[in-house]
This record gives sequence, C-alpha cells and structure tokens, in this order.
Amino acid sequence: MTPQEASRTAEKICRLAPVIPVLVVDQVAHAVPLARALVAGGLPALEVTLRTDAALEVIAEMAGVDGGAVGAGTLLSSQDIENAKKAGATFGVSPGATDRLLDACEANDLPLLPGAASASEAMRLLERGYTVQKFFPAEAAGGAPFLKSLASPLPRIRFCPTGGVSLKNATEYLSLPNTLCVGGSWVAPGDLVNSGDWAGITRLATQAAQLGR
Repeated sequence: MTPQEASRTAEKICRLAPVIPVLVVDQVAHAVPLARALVAGGLPALEVTLRTDAALEVIAEMAGVDGGAVGAGTLLSSQDIENAKKAGATFGVSPGATDRLLDACEANDLPLLPGAASASEAMRLLERGYTVQKFFPAEAAGGAPFLKSLASPLPRIRFCPTGGVSLKNATEYLSLPNTLCVGGSWVAPGDLVNSGDWAGITRLATQAAQLGR
C-alpha cells in the first residue's frame, strides 16, 4: 500500500463521522456491546488503543460488529502493526511516525493515520505522501489556534486532532478547514463502560455525531 492509498482510505474513515472514539478497553466482554452502542449512535469508526492486554482480542471481537470500522491505535512498532492486522484492524493510528513504522504499515497494507505535532513533522509526512494525519497531542501542542495556523502554509494536509479534545472544544477544531474529524475518549467514559451502560454511551455517541453539522 502506498502512502497516497493509505491517506485516501484514512480520509474515507475520517469522513464517516465527526468523531472517532478513542477506546481503552480492559475487558474483552465489553468489546461487542461497546462497539454496537457507538455504531448505533452514529460513530462507526472505532480506534482501540493497544494500551491494555485485552486490546488485540477486543479488536478481533469488534471487527465482527456490523457497520463498524475498527482500527488499532498507539501503534509503536512493526510487531504492533502485524498483530493489529491479524486481529482484524482495518486501519492504524500512531502518536508519531518513524520510517520503520511507516515501512511496516505500507508492507502490511494497513492504512495509517500517522501522528504529527509540528509543521516539520507534518511536512516530512507530506513529503512521503501522507496527506491525512493525526494532530497529536492536540491541546498540549497548541490546540485549535496552532492547527488553524497550519492551514494556509500546508493546504494539502487534513488532520484528525486527538489528545485533550472533548465535547467542550471539539466544535472549535471541527470548524477549521484542515480538520476532517476529531478523536476523543469522552464518548466512552470508563465509568459507563465498566457499568455496562450501553444506552448511555449511545446517547453520548449520538450527541457527538451531530457536532460540526
């Protein structure tokens, strides 16, 4: 998969909804009902972060949920990429980008949303062919004002800002010409997941799906 093909696929995924839920799931039993709750609320693109021992099994379970597009987040190594692809991930997300990581995604045909936190990082990815990128950590790196400042000098790049994005500030990001969608964990808070309040998560997802419209 070429970087250009990866970015075309990443753009399609980013355009599915204004928010990509960033999910940290500890229990495999939560995978299917959580995915169904989010998809039902209008958020079909799901990022499962590889931050728990259950993450790969969670991806495998969510991959079978109708209407969902499940990806693996926090990809840090070629082994992460191979494991995520085997588990059923259809896209990947990384906090940053290295040549080795990009090579592995391209070799494994896993569309990547690579992370960038500066103009130089974004330009380096653009030089390789990645026109769709993750802006991370969004709030810590300068927030919506910083991202807005990149729009004119880097008009070919579109971003998915993630990191500190919430219901409170998501609209500010979504109003920018270089933002495709945002990534956020607020749509699946731990207390609702752990209590099995899937209806509550669907309500949050429905609210998030209307942002920026």
